[in-house]
Amino acid sequence: MARYTGPVCRLCRREGMKLFLKGARCEGPKCPIVQQKPPRNFPPGAHGQRRTRRPSDFGLQLREKQKVRRFYGVLETQFRKHYGEAVRRGGVTGDNLLQILESRLDNVVYRMGFADSRKAARQIVRHGHFTVNGRKTNIPSFLVRPSDVISVRTESRKRVYFQDFSEVLATKQPPEWISMDNGNLSGRVLNLPARDQIQVPLFNDALIVEHYSR
Repeated sequence: MARYTGPVCRLCRREGMKLFLKGARCEGPKCPIVQQKPPRNFPPGAHGQRRTRRPSDFGLQLREKQKVRRFYGVLETQFRKHYGEAVRRGGVTGDNLLQILESRLDNVVYRMGFADSRKAARQIVRHGHFTVNGRKTNIPSFLVRPSDVISVRTESRKRVYFQDFSEVLATKQPPEWISMDNGNLSGRVLNLPARDQIQVPLFNDALIVEHYSR
């Protein structure tokens, strides 16, 4: 399975914003964008602080696409497939794209509170610790649907990671489109999230549509 294995803080610096790729570390003072004076909110590399030039229209579209792709931890091929599905659904393509990304199983597991980052959620999904409607599912890109129930497998609940996890879930607030049953380490997808229910940084999804429409 292809995946990015480099330093993730480098990605945040490249995009000039927090992408929350390392969980609690991103909220604390160790985040590279805020830890130094002045903060390192410029692109990495020897020429990161060079005088910036006005980006072209293509550059603006590319950067916006990269922000969303890296925020959800999706590589280019998978992201393009999701975009194609968003176009086929009709309606507002940008809203459809974000809805599809939110519907990925790894993102849903993250939103439910079982992991501090999408990368960690993707790992525990790949290790086969979750079921969807009672069936073991280890595909992070699996798209959930309304009324789907995502649960920790009975065998996995014996592992140290999931022991007393109901107490951890009680401290977290899931989005309104997910209903949690903390005692059973499970949650139900009430509906696919609308645009105003998706908690993400301010992305201009219209630029992404323009990028792929060239």
